[in-house]
Amino acid sequence: MSVEPYREITFDKDGDGPPGQASELAALARRGVGDLVVFAHGWNNSPSGATRLCSDFFAPFPGLLAPGVEAGYAGLIWPSMMFTDEPVPDFRALVTVLPEKEPVIGRLTELLDAAPADEAAFAEFGALLRELTDVDTESVAFGEAVPEFLLADPVEVCALFTGALEGADPTAGGVPPEGFGEGLKRYWKGAKEALRQATYYVMKKRAGRVGEHGLGALLGEVARGAPGLRVHLVGHSMGARLVAYALRGLPAGARPVASVTLLQGAFSHYAFAARLPHDPGRAGSLRDLQQRVRGPVVACYSRHDTALGVMYPLASRLANDSESLAGDAVALLGADDPRWGAIGHDGVQAVPGTVRRSLAEVLREGMPGSGCVSVDAAEVVLSHSDIRHQELARVVVSAAGAGR
Repeated sequence: MSVEPYREITFDKDGDGPPGQASELAALARRGVGDLVVFAHGWNNSPSGATRLCSDFFAPFPGLLAPGVEAGYAGLIWPSMMFTDEPVPDFRALVTVLPEKEPVIGRLTELLDAAPADEAAFAEFGALLRELTDVDTESVAFGEAVPEFLLADPVEVCALFTGALEGADPTAGGVPPEGFGEGLKRYWKGAKEALRQATYYVMKKRAGRVGEHGLGALLGEVARGAPGLRVHLVGHSMGARLVAYALRGLPAGARPVASVTLLQGAFSHYAFAARLPHDPGRAGSLRDLQQRVRGPVVACYSRHDTALGVMYPLASRLANDSESLAGDAVALLGADDPRWGAIGHDGVQAVPGTVRRSLAEVLREGMPGSGCVSVDAAEVVLSHSDIRHQELARVVVSAAGAGR
């Protein structure tokens, strides 16, 4: 690990962790630590990969802190998986985070490798996706929110995703709408994206649960044991969703969080809104929770993040739309529809008073002391996972009010 003192926080898929974690963090305060930076990774293949990311991200911090600032560091390791920008995903790695689904994942992988030009294979693929995500007739009957793509015709779904990935209508490219024949093989490209979206659906629920019931409760214990400790939450991708949802899980009256920095956050840009622009009777899932933070809530975003700019809107659209999937794939991408935008693509939206800054402005002038702040980090963040930059560490330190 590149920094000391460092502690590792671990949670399982339900937000449960080993006993004594809160006590270990509170003990840092008795050693003189006044600021604790907690980093939650996004989708990773292994805990060791997550630890390496923590080490890389934390490395610049000691040289950025003001004299007299005593900081401690914690990496939050949770069972996650790859995000959509990985160029050659190994779907077998899903077993590490969904071990109970190993037979299902094995058969899914076989189908993706073989890519049979057979409608029956697509039907089996669709059934396996529902088994992977625990979507069954009972969940539908009880009115649970289930993404439409898990319920619709698998060939239609895979055609949609193929077209979305190619930026074209799903029936383009000379594939006839009937009597697919060998043309079906083309749609296995979309099938891979359907599997990624299914894992996105699983991870979306998991990240929120771990944040609210795991990290939120843990921070409440830390606040009781070390009331003067200032906690700075940092999260990347789904880890940003996790740390943001921790604000929902804080015990009443507890305010240990001094700042939050969201790096390429994979959740709605309307999350903190009191009213949704397209539906004023509804609020964001984290309505006004920025008020539970003593300092700023900073959302770093980048137009270069195609995972959030292209595939996230599609995932959000399909997770919330009960209409037929039929139609033009480009239109379904929702690129021009702000309802489906990610906070890591264009920052905080629909929250009055939100400050917008370029990365250069923040590094030159510092960070506002409170409220929501959207920082355009496109000058250094060139893809979804491109967060190992000293400039982003400086953003966190500025949000914490601990810089030189």
